[in-house]
Amino acid sequence: MNTPTVLVTGATGTVGSDLVSALQARGAAVRAMIRDPGRPLPGVENVVADLRDPASVTAALNGVDAAFLNSPSAPDAAELQIRFADLARDADVHRLVLLSQYAARADSPVRFLRWHAEVETHVARLGLDHTVLRPNLYLQALLGSAATIAQGFLAAPIGGAAVSALDTRDIADAAAAVLTSTGHSGRTYTLTGPRAVTHDQIAQALSYATGQDITFRDAPTDQFIAALTGILPPWQLEGLIEDYAHYARGEAADVHTSVTDLTGQPARDLTDFARDYATAFTRAVHTNGKEAR
Repeated sequence: MNTPTVLVTGATGTVGSDLVSALQARGAAVRAMIRDPGRPLPGVENVVADLRDPASVTAALNGVDAAFLNSPSAPDAAELQIRFADLARDADVHRLVLLSQYAARADSPVRFLRWHAEVETHVARLGLDHTVLRPNLYLQALLGSAATIAQGFLAAPIGGAAVSALDTRDIADAAAAVLTSTGHSGRTYTLTGPRAVTHDQIAQALSYATGQDITFRDAPTDQFIAALTGILPPWQLEGLIEDYAHYARGEAADVHTSVTDLTGQPARDLTDFARDYATAFTRAVHTNGKEAR
């Protein structure tokens, strides 16, 4: 595929923004799908579209060679992604790369994994040149707990279970490789970090990187629910609890080499993530040259 034009959904998100850069580094022409016209990405073609507006998606897909499909978590995420895939087929998009989730399967007790499996099954029936990426737990998800981590603790209902969590920058690099090279049609790649890590090890790595004393607290499920009630909608909180039960059962510890296989580079380690994002977890912030707590 010579100088492909790639549509990136969720282009301003964590994975999407890194994917835009990774695609540019590979010489692809990037079309960034954004919802807010006031937040265009520099150096690429921006198109305003929303997965809930089929007409805008059809316009965004016009003339692209490949599309990367990712969407925010929502109760109807599977329905929205399935419709996007149908529109991509109708627009004669040559390649679709679907961001799914580690261990997606139709009979999973985790609703998010069932939703992803439903989309995977539908896409496989469309006859598109498609590839599925199944990443494990994002290390960048820790940024959502930065405030409590900055106070010295990391809490989750996971016990001592290890998870082969990975850096979202590696997801972006792997996706860019698939979108701009051949030989991936019909393939499913499970993306993980280079090792499985416990939350104790995560706390230790963050402690070392930030110079702060950060400890892990195994939170009982009821306390975890109570802490997030009113912050997350019920459907999302219930799904998150299912996710953590999946992790706690040791079902997300396998390590795969797909990141290295696709990119030619080793997957980033937890210590790399902790070093690069240390400032997000520090207790002190600087405002106008002064330290505030």
